[in-house]
Amino acid sequence: MDDLKTTLDTLSDDDKRELTLFIKRQKEKKQRKDLELFQLLQQPVAYKPEQLISRLYPAEPNPVAYYALRKRLLRHLTDFILLKRMEEDITAASSIMGMLSLATYLFDARADRLAWVQLRKAEKLAQGNEQYDLLNAIYNLQIEKADNEFADPLDEIIEKRNCNKQVADEDERANIANSVINQRLQAVRRQGSDLHFDKIIQEVLRAHDLLEAVSKRPSLLYKLMSITRSAILARKDFLSFEPYIISQYHEAEQRYGFKKAHLHYKLSLLYMIAHVLYRNKKFSESMRYLGLLQQSMSGEGKSHYVLFYPRYVFLMAANLVFLHRNEEAIVLMEQLLYKSKLTLSTKDQLTAQLGLSFNYFAQGAYAKANRVLMSIKRSDKWCEGKMGREWVLKKNLGELILQYELGNEDLVLNKIRSVERTFGDLLHEPAYKNVKHYLLLIKHMLDHPDAVVKPEFVAYVESSLEFTTFEGTDIQAMSFYAWLKSKMLRRPYYTVLLELANSAWENALHRQ
Repeated sequence: MDDLKTTLDTLSDDDKRELTLFIKRQKEKKQRKDLELFQLLQQPVAYKPEQLISRLYPAEPNPVAYYALRKRLLRHLTDFILLKRMEEDITAASSIMGMLSLATYLFDARADRLAWVQLRKAEKLAQGNEQYDLLNAIYNLQIEKADNEFADPLDEIIEKRNCNKQVADEDERANIANSVINQRLQAVRRQGSDLHFDKIIQEVLRAHDLLEAVSKRPSLLYKLMSITRSAILARKDFLSFEPYIISQYHEAEQRYGFKKAHLHYKLSLLYMIAHVLYRNKKFSESMRYLGLLQQSMSGEGKSHYVLFYPRYVFLMAANLVFLHRNEEAIVLMEQLLYKSKLTLSTKDQLTAQLGLSFNYFAQGAYAKANRVLMSIKRSDKWCEGKMGREWVLKKNLGELILQYELGNEDLVLNKIRSVERTFGDLLHEPAYKNVKHYLLLIKHMLDHPDAVVKPEFVAYVESSLEFTTFEGTDIQAMSFYAWLKSKMLRRPYYTVLLELANSAWENALHRQ
């Protein structure tokens, strides 16, 4: 395996075009070997080193020049990624590191006054953005250069450094605690035990003296909630996570508030709350938090908007579907996908395409839904690398029932065989038992189309698919079940889906 090719393959098409221009930036040549190597490594075929050498140096193979060329291309890639990350950085860390590097250069160039100007700017920016590790590096450089005529008093620098060291140490303890929490949650998930995540979190935070710090420091709260949310998403235990994250967010907001430097964490937490409310079928409440998210991100810098606006649209559209406003959801998704000035990331592009196809499907516009899915010009293997296996499985199930609606029975059978072959290991796991039976039920529908509306088939479906209660059923699983039920009842899919969601919400309300 060629590690350089693997690294280049992680870039999006837009990034590859930008990297090509970046490589050409220094000087124009009619023939650039580094660019030629880059183009060869983009080919679908994985060339061996000997093949690459023979293509780059056809007259006389030159392995020494080839490996030097690889190093040069890797330097181009490293510099490009560094600049790209600085451009997209929303934490100010890149800017601070840039100022620190400039200050070091100015000291070496004996421009001491200007160096201290940069150090003070870097210190102020790091303090405002809670970059405590970088502050430590800044103070250490200030101490090193304290004998300079432009320096601040050494005692003051040492006092600031010692105060900062305590907070930086808190960050380090928080990183350790997060890793411990993550491992313990994963272990519980693998064992299939009950996920008492709040107990686990409290024990670890208490052991590392971080109980107060989490509410006081939005960055720590965000990391903690992200780790917990990952475990919740895997277990789909959204009901227990909802009150926990809402209480944690409001405690932090009421006791300490969110400064401007905390905006990224605030937006992330608001999104998490809106998402868990949606997954718990509390669509109006989810919309309320989405309103707070939109209000907080408006006019607060392009980087925050670029990151959060697509997420806002996806979740807004998902809520609108269950509030009987699918047409509004379609307009939102179409504007984001086809008319927005934002350049969507690969992940957001794929999410938007799959989401819009579902919106069209719910509307009964099967041809439109099919065209959107066909516009994903990537293999499932490539999509898996970007989105994960569960996303690809969901996409395949969507394609499968869409082809059923379009009357393409052969394509449906081929897709079922493909899913069983590709996801065979997943389908044997307890968490995917319903998916396995779902495929068997569709096969039965193809073999016995007239039996779909008979009581025997209804009983067969109810005995095959395992649900505890519908209010406790994952909303995505409910969406697929609704399609089966619409066939059994001979009623529109969207109508049945709304009825199931509303009844689940009403049952949950009565139990409170």
